[in-house]
Amino acid sequence: MMVVRGIFTEADAVVRAVQDLRRAGFRDVTVFLPVPDPAILAVLDERPSPVRLWTLVGGLLGCLGGFALTVGTSLDWPIPTGAKPIVSIPPFIVIAFEWTILLGALGTLVGFLVHSRLPRRAVPMAYDPRLAEDRFGVFVQCPADRQSVAPVILQNAGAEEVSQIGPGAESSRPPLSF
Repeated sequence: MMVVRGIFTEADAVVRAVQDLRRAGFRDVTVFLPVPDPAILAVLDERPSPVRLWTLVGGLLGCLGGFALTVGTSLDWPIPTGAKPIVSIPPFIVIAFEWTILLGALGTLVGFLVHSRLPRRAVPMAYDPRLAEDRFGVFVQCPADRQSVAPVILQNAGAEEVSQIGPGAESSRPPLSF
């Protein structure tokens, strides 16, 4: 797989490039933006982040765990007080709520780390520092038989620079720090 990189100065050209690439059948298109742009994000049509599911699962497990801890502790070491029940739900809600927040936050952190594929040991050669300043970058994964089509599409859309990067090209530079 070859990666074709196009560097753009205008967001409208990026929108045109992504639309043309999608019409040509390219599905693996990645865009680097210096600032969020609603038009580009809309044309990319990305699905929602799966991190929110980690948060939901963590929160549900926390709620169940909080109730299990309090009910289990009350049944193992009962302290009868007057005619009140040993397992009384209202005071246990506080512990269940705290566990929901704790495990929901930890689930979010784990989900973020899993889906962001951290840590990265090397910066890909395809990355250009200008993409964090004032340029837009469009990266396209091209199969061997379609390597000549993507550069033409990017050039026609208005890219100021188009380059091809070989498979698995990584630099020995340390990861970027911000």
